[in-house]
Amino acid sequence: MVQENRVSHAQMLCGPSGVGKINLALAFAQYLNCQHRHDNDSCGECPACRKYSRLVHPDLHFVFPVVKSTKHKNPVSDTYINEWRQFVSSRPYFNIRQWFNYLDADKQGLIYSQESQEIIKKLSLKTFEGKYKVMIIWLPEKMHLAAANKLLKLLEEPPEGTVFLLVSDNPNDVLGTIQSRAQRLNVPPLSNEEIAGALQTQHGVSPDEAANFAKLAGGNYVAACEIVEQDEERTYFFDKFVSMMRLAYGRKLFDLIDWCDDMNRQSKERQKNFFDFSLRLIRENFMMNIQEPELLYLTPDEENFSARFAPFINDGNVLQLCEEFSLAHSHLEQNGNARIILMDLCLKVIMLLKQ
Repeated sequence: MVQENRVSHAQMLCGPSGVGKINLALAFAQYLNCQHRHDNDSCGECPACRKYSRLVHPDLHFVFPVVKSTKHKNPVSDTYINEWRQFVSSRPYFNIRQWFNYLDADKQGLIYSQESQEIIKKLSLKTFEGKYKVMIIWLPEKMHLAAANKLLKLLEEPPEGTVFLLVSDNPNDVLGTIQSRAQRLNVPPLSNEEIAGALQTQHGVSPDEAANFAKLAGGNYVAACEIVEQDEERTYFFDKFVSMMRLAYGRKLFDLIDWCDDMNRQSKERQKNFFDFSLRLIRENFMMNIQEPELLYLTPDEENFSARFAPFINDGNVLQLCEEFSLAHSHLEQNGNARIILMDLCLKVIMLLKQ
C-alpha cells in the first residue's frame, strides 16, 4: 500500500486475541513515517524509528480502554499513556485482561465519550515530523456509543495525512457505521509451528511440550504463554468451575450461595472472563463425551477432571448450558446485578446437569 501510494485513511485489523494485531499496527505505523524505508520493512535506525520503538513519536497517537477511579473520574487514554507505553514495551503480545490487571482495575473498562474530543483535538494539529499522523485505536468495540458517533465524521473525512488503525478482537461488536468506513484486514491465527517455535526459544520448553501447548492455545500466543506459566487466573477459573459443577450436581444450595458470594467479590471483567473460560470447558467436555480426541484442547489437569465429568455434558444439555453462560455474560455487560446473575445461573446448571 505504501509503495503504491494507496494508503487507506481508515483500516481495521481484525482477528482473534493474541495473534499480534497491535504489533502489526505499530510496525505499519512506523513504516509509514520511516525516513529510510527498505522494500519490506522500516530501517529501525532513523530518528523516527527510534521514537516509534519507544512509542513517543509526536505523530503517533493511541486510544485504548481505560477505567474510572477515585483519582481519575473522567479518564481518557492520555491519562494512562505512561502506563500504556511501559506495558506495551514490556510485553508485545497481550490481551485486555492483562492490561486491566496491569492497571490493578476492579471495574469494567471503556473508551469513554470524552475521548472523542481528545481525538478531534489531536488530529486537528498539523504533523510534527512525519508525513502521516497515525491514530491507533485498540479495541474499538469497547468504545462508548457517544464517542463512536462523534468519530464518524472524522473517519469519513479525516484531515490530510491522517491514518486510523483500528485493532479489533471482536469486529462484529464494532458500530456498523464505523465498520463501513474502514478497510478491513483479517489477521489469521498463528500456526501451531510458529507458537511452538516461540515457546522453545523464549520459554525453554521442550519440543513435545511446546507442540502440545501450541495446540491448546489455538493460534493465540498469549494463551500459550499463560499455559506455560500456569497463569494464576486460569488456575483460579478452573478451580471455580470444578467447584461450581460439583456443588450443582450435589444440589448443595447453601454452598452454592457461598460460591456466588465469593465470585461476586471479583471484578466484572474477571467474572466475564470466567464465563468465557466455562464455555470453553463445556465445549471440550462435550467433545470428550462424543469421543473426538483430535478436537480436544485440554491441559493435563483439565483432562483429568473431564475424564469423570464429560458424561454429564451431552447433546441433551450442551446447547442450553452454553446459552445460559452466554446469557449471564451478556447480562453482566449490561451492568446487571452480578450476585443475582450468578445465583440464577447456578440454579439453571443444577437442572441441566440432571438431563
